[in-house]
Amino acid sequence: MTKHSPFDKGVTVCFLTERLIFSAAQDDPFAKLQLHLMGSFAEFERSIIKKRQAEGIAKAKQRGVYKGRPVSIDANKIRDLRQQGLGATKIAEQLKISRVSVYRALKAA
Repeated sequence: MTKHSPFDKGVTVCFLTERLIFSAAQDDPFAKLQLHLMGSFAEFERSIIKKRQAEGIAKAKQRGVYKGRPVSIDANKIRDLRQQGLGATKIAEQLKISRVSVYRALKAA
C-alpha cells in the first residue's frame, strides 16, 4: 500500500490559528515538508496514546478492575428463537439488534 500526499488530489489545507496554508497549487517544497512532518508527528503521537491505553487496560485487568463492556445480548434467547425456526433477520428485529450480532452469537454457541 502506498501512501499518497494530500497534494496528489489537489487538496488545500488551512490552519487558521497558525495562519498556515498548504496547497497543491503552490509548489512550495518547504510547505510540503512541514505538512508531512506534522502528519508524521500526529501519527507518532496517536500510536503512543494507543500503546499507553493498552498498557493501562492490561494493568487494570490484572487488578481485576477492568472487565470490559457488559454483555447486552442474550445468546440463549437467540438460540431459542433460532430453534423455533426464526431466521436471523426476524431474530434481529425482535431483539432490536443487528443481524451481524445474531450471526456472531450463533457462531459462538
